[in-house]
Amino acid sequence: MTDWQPYREPYRITLTRTLSIALIAGAIVALSGGGIRRWPALSLLMLWPAFGGHLIDLLFLNWLRPRLSDRRSIQLAARVAFWFGGGIVLGVGARFTDQLLFDRPRLVPLTWATAGGVFVIVELMAHAALSVRGRPSFYNGRG
Repeated sequence: MTDWQPYREPYRITLTRTLSIALIAGAIVALSGGGIRRWPALSLLMLWPAFGGHLIDLLFLNWLRPRLSDRRSIQLAARVAFWFGGGIVLGVGARFTDQLLFDRPRLVPLTWATAGGVFVIVELMAHAALSVRGRPSFYNGRG
């Protein structure tokens, strides 16, 4: 087994990044049809994929990955499956939050498969950006 080092990041950096993502995503959704008055609530809703996604990746890196085989194929398949399951959980949380915040929910009805699949795609895109910048990522096997 590989001696995986736990992933650590200062809270300030994590919060700055995830809050920025949520604010920008909330603004995009608000400007594309929700109305700018809804920007704060939509940004709160966007914390599910932004901050929740970070927590899902941390859970994989620090809890599940050390318990798996070193084989790269196993690591990759497990990570994608974990992202898929995490996307379902985040989709359920976002749906409940959406129903609490708005009289008419803003999110289109998501099936569990859509929520999981969209989250996998978002994570793959985020890790592609990390890889392009030379940072540890899903693609280069360092993150």
